[in-house]
Amino acid sequence: MVEDLAKRHELVGDLFEIPKTKEEWDEYRLSQEQIEFYRENGYLAGIRILDDTQIEALRHELSQLVDPEHPGNGLFYEYNSNESTDPSRILFHALGHWRITPGFHDLLWNPAFTMAAYQLLGGPVRFWHDQIFYKPANDGGVVAWHQDYSYWTRTVPLNHLTCWIGLDDSTKENGCVHYVPGSHKWDLLPITGLAGDMDAIKEVLTEDQFEKLLNPVPVELEKGCASFHHGLTIHGSFENNSPRPRRAAVVNAFLDGTKSDQDEPMLAGTEPIPVGSPMGGTFYPMLKETAY
Repeated sequence: MVEDLAKRHELVGDLFEIPKTKEEWDEYRLSQEQIEFYRENGYLAGIRILDDTQIEALRHELSQLVDPEHPGNGLFYEYNSNESTDPSRILFHALGHWRITPGFHDLLWNPAFTMAAYQLLGGPVRFWHDQIFYKPANDGGVVAWHQDYSYWTRTVPLNHLTCWIGLDDSTKENGCVHYVPGSHKWDLLPITGLAGDMDAIKEVLTEDQFEKLLNPVPVELEKGCASFHHGLTIHGSFENNSPRPRRAAVVNAFLDGTKSDQDEPMLAGTEPIPVGSPMGGTFYPMLKETAY
C-alpha cells in the first residue's frame, strides 16, 4: 500500500509552485470578459493549466494508474477499467487518484486552476473530488449528455465547478467535450446514464431544450488547456475513432460553505459528514481561501 496523500493538504512535489505575491497571482487571473462569458454560457474554455513538463509527468502517472495491480489501487473512490456500456468501446473512468500519486495530488493546488476557480465560484474554493477520463485510440467510448450536479445532489446548495484538463490535444475526431451554451440556466434533470446512449437525455428534455441540444459547441483544446463549466451545464463527448488517445484529468470543486445533505459517506472509504454540516476535513481540503 502507498501513502494516502489525502492526509497532506499542501504540495508534496515540485511540479507546481504557489505564488507568493499579488503580482505573481495576477498572472493567473481571468479577465472580466472571460468571467462574463462563463456566467452567460455556463462554460469557459481555452485556459492554459499545464506546461509540457507537467503534462508529461501526469501522463506518466496515469500510465501507472491504469494498471489495476497498482499498489495504490485501493485508494480510488471508484475505478472502472471500462465504464462503457458498449463492449466494442472503452472508457477508463476513475475517481480518487489525488490520494495516490504526487502530480495528481498537487494538481489540486495548481494556481492556474485555483485562481480561476476562486473567480468563477466567487469565493473560497474547496475540493470535491477528481476524475480521470481516458478514451484510447480507435475505440474510445462516449460520455453521454449529462449535468454534473445530477450526481452530486448529496451536497447543497449548488455552488459547484468542474475543470476539465486535457492531457492530449482534444478534437472532434478523438472525442472532445461538447457544451450546450446557456443550459446552466435549466432546471436539474434526471440522470439518464453517463457512459451509454448519447441520446438518452432527450427523453427528459422539453422541445426547446431538445432544439438547443442539436447545436452543441465542440470545445477543441490543445494539451495542457482546460475548460471550466457550471454544475448544471449540459455536456458530453462522442467516440474516439482517431489513432490518438484522449486523456483528461478533471478537478471538481465547490464554494466553501457547501453542506452535506446525507449522513452516509460521500465517497467510498471517506468519513461521513452529518447532514447540514459544512463540507471539509481530510477529503475535502481548502484549495484557495483568499483572492491572493
